[in-house]
Amino acid sequence: MAAPRAVWKGFMKVGSVSCGVKMIAATSEASKVHFKILNRQDGLPVKSAYVDEQTGEPVGPEDQVKGFETDKEDFIQIEPDEIKALKLTSEHTLEIDGFVPVSEIDTRYLEKPYYLIPADGASAEAFNILREAMKSKGVAARSCVVLYQRGREVLIQPLGMGMLLTELRNHNEMTSEAAVFQDLKKAQYDPDLLEIAALLIDKKATKFDPSKFEDRYEDALIAMIEAKRKGKKPPKAAPKPRENVIDLAEVLRKSLAKEGIAAKPRTGRKRKSA
Repeated sequence: MAAPRAVWKGFMKVGSVSCGVKMIAATSEASKVHFKILNRQDGLPVKSAYVDEQTGEPVGPEDQVKGFETDKEDFIQIEPDEIKALKLTSEHTLEIDGFVPVSEIDTRYLEKPYYLIPADGASAEAFNILREAMKSKGVAARSCVVLYQRGREVLIQPLGMGMLLTELRNHNEMTSEAAVFQDLKKAQYDPDLLEIAALLIDKKATKFDPSKFEDRYEDALIAMIEAKRKGKKPPKAAPKPRENVIDLAEVLRKSLAKEGIAAKPRTGRKRKSA
């Protein structure tokens, strides 16, 4: 099996310590179902093309150029060489700006993962020392890298014999939770129901094992394609779940019964505020 191709090569630098590193994509969509767009009339694939908005004529790759809209239909053309001329340091170097405790990482900002490994044997010693020092301190490194001509904030953490580099979302991409939660009221809840829910959680406690995850939509898609291939009717759609719970206490108790747990009788305690 061929080694995965590096998507970026450069140096990781902390103060005066540096080592050569390579980034390898940690995700792949090769196993996903992919569709082609067909012409409904003859069933043949169609191709996408860039066309001039005014003339409708196709524009070849040699005539395509990036443009930034400064006003409505007023653009500044940006040539590829002008972008390359910026020569950001982060294009070739992961300059470590600081270290943050792993416990303080806000997982909402984590986006796309990559594996980070030494570029060669000569880089392995410094790489391993940095990884083990970060591991012993329970910290992740913050840096920036240029990928596909865009600067990206990243977080680097120890992982096994290598490291995990994760692209971060920008703060201005995130919706504030305060804006979303502002209309939620302080809830009143029955302590008995809280106890029943806790018992149900304990019964279903498990380990985080991504190998057991199922993409039910993907599975249904494959089943539908297979049925059409064999000339059969597609599988029936799953019924919609109930939208509202009428009696939460009864639903929770039935859930416990399915798990073989006997619910305690209700004590009539007062509701508490959440």
